[in-house]
Amino acid sequence: MTRSSDRKVRFAVVGCGHIGKRHAEMISRHPEAELVALCDIREADQLGLAHLNVPLFKDMDALLDGTADLDVVNICTPNGLHAQQCVKALENRNNVVCEKPMGLTKASCEQVIYKALQMHRTVFGVMQNRYSPPSQWIKGVVDQRLLGNVHMVQLNCYWNRDERYYKQGGWKGTADLDGGTLFTQFSHFIDIMYWLFGDISDIQGKFADFNHQGLTDFEDSGFVNFRFLEGGMGSLNYSTAVWDRNLESSMTIIGSKGSVKIGGQYMDQVEYCHINGYTMPELAPTNPANDYGAYKGSANNHGYIIDNVVDTLKGRNIITTNALEGLKVVEIIERIYKERDEQRLRETR
Repeated sequence: MTRSSDRKVRFAVVGCGHIGKRHAEMISRHPEAELVALCDIREADQLGLAHLNVPLFKDMDALLDGTADLDVVNICTPNGLHAQQCVKALENRNNVVCEKPMGLTKASCEQVIYKALQMHRTVFGVMQNRYSPPSQWIKGVVDQRLLGNVHMVQLNCYWNRDERYYKQGGWKGTADLDGGTLFTQFSHFIDIMYWLFGDISDIQGKFADFNHQGLTDFEDSGFVNFRFLEGGMGSLNYSTAVWDRNLESSMTIIGSKGSVKIGGQYMDQVEYCHINGYTMPELAPTNPANDYGAYKGSANNHGYIIDNVVDTLKGRNIITTNALEGLKVVEIIERIYKERDEQRLRETR
């Protein structure tokens, strides 16, 4: 569905927490976008979005019934609601922007893709770390095979998520609405790995819950190793048991012609680059992380997502993160968690 060049793309945002507010603000600032509705179970005065001056609906059905000529619905609700709400928006013949993850199972993501194909609509995944300058740079390096054959990839994600984040009575930390540490905290980095190196196999892992008993329904830490289908081996080491503040999110790549490490708290810095016959260019600065007070998230790149949605619907560009890529990230996490659950069963026998 291509919109005329002079008509603004009309958006609604479902779920107005931290990320939903970010979406709403980015849409409202875009010269070719129009924010026409919001949806949240809370009252307007609790959300702090009255300045946007758009209708606020209490449920998604009321929003879809009460909003004419709606082009895009941005799903920013708890993880466990994403897939079913994507399907509902698609059935209303709306395009969808879905926050990560697209669902908590491969099967639920398949339902989203099926409905999008049936209704001839587009599902945009939110994997905004792809827009960071180090990510754009390493994508070019890998695609041009400047590193030669990739031997090893190590992905380290060590963040703090304590009682300031997992608050009693909230959805974060629950099995049905959060889904797990990899879904909510680190799927952006698994997406970067998949984007660069493709699918994985031969998954093995060790998992633990060091200090989140009573805060979450799942593990807080894991060591995972695997092989890439296209060659080479990899590992994912992650934890939310880091004391007080985030430590790092980093990716180290060892190739036959060179090595690279992208580090910082959010893979926002190239810490090492030594490639045969190659001079590292100067990169643009990375946008700061999403700041939620006591804790911080991934890069504040949501404006690029809205740019891509508008440009794609107006026929000027192609989608940056499509629904199949969103499904693959969910499937990889689901397979890792299958190994976790089988480990738990072995330990209880």
